[in-house]
Amino acid sequence: MIDIDFPTLQGIGFKQHFVSQLTSSPPGQRLARVTAVQRDWMTLTDGHTSFSARHLRYSEPAVVGDWVLVTDNGGEHWIATILEPFARLTRRTPAGRQVLASNVDTALLLMGLDNDFNPRRMERYIALVRACGVAPVMVLTKEDIGADAADKFAQLRQRIPADVPVLVLHPAGQRDSGVLAPWLGAGQTLVLLGSSGVGKSTLTNALTGSAQATGGTRHGDDRGRHTTTARSLHRCPGGACIIDTPGLRAWQPDADEDALALSFDDIALLAGRCQFRDCSHESEPGCAVRGQVDADRLRNYRKLLRESRRAEQTPLERIAARGKWKTLMKEARQRGRDKRGG
Repeated sequence: MIDIDFPTLQGIGFKQHFVSQLTSSPPGQRLARVTAVQRDWMTLTDGHTSFSARHLRYSEPAVVGDWVLVTDNGGEHWIATILEPFARLTRRTPAGRQVLASNVDTALLLMGLDNDFNPRRMERYIALVRACGVAPVMVLTKEDIGADAADKFAQLRQRIPADVPVLVLHPAGQRDSGVLAPWLGAGQTLVLLGSSGVGKSTLTNALTGSAQATGGTRHGDDRGRHTTTARSLHRCPGGACIIDTPGLRAWQPDADEDALALSFDDIALLAGRCQFRDCSHESEPGCAVRGQVDADRLRNYRKLLRESRRAEQTPLERIAARGKWKTLMKEARQRGRDKRGG
């Protein structure tokens, strides 16, 4: 097995989970963590120095947060092995699954209390990270320029389950000894998720002392300008690691029905009391969910559930579902014509 400098590596997030994967590693390989990805090149750190390495085109590429074993190939570093992560943050896209980051303990879910405020999107964030085994923390920003900030905070706190922490902060004024300290212990890895301009890079700079470019928001709609264009890992003075990410427009959780229940556990709990086991909580008699859960939260749950079920379908099942839907719509139009004719 290769030599492991545990104190140094633990400072950049190394955990006991990886040790068993190193027992058969040949001597001479170097253990490092991916901090940035640029096409065929990766930026890595071993806790002491940063260096570049290539990955093989025919192999699955590493992502930010991965732990890798590196070999020296004539003065050029090559990634030989990607260690199996303990958590992999993924989302669904039209092309399949996209890995956003690996080996993450906590996701800070940033949302502004200005025009960025969107409880549905926050529920989507929570569903995305919980489905991947990552703990969510809601972080609300722009309290100083947001209208009705107190009401928005209360609305979110009433709507989101109490086991998800919520913080209100100014990203530029944070330190790793402040309100985020419980999640910034040595060896912890956090990922920042949120829309563009909400303060992800500003928060990263404040916590780590890095100097990433930041931008304001557009006048008139408070929409953020894209400043971060790629994911990158940074170290805090206290020992935690922060993964900054670009703002993403499409957030489809990589979650099945059981995984969604983790994020909507209030609905799942009440559903057990419904009169019908397959209750859709729409118009069925004896529904225990309607009227007890925020109506918009229930609509958002149904939407995410439809997306999840659609993603699990095979191409033939999708074709059959579209055919069934077209038939139902055709029958409905015919009934409408019959009524008008009568």
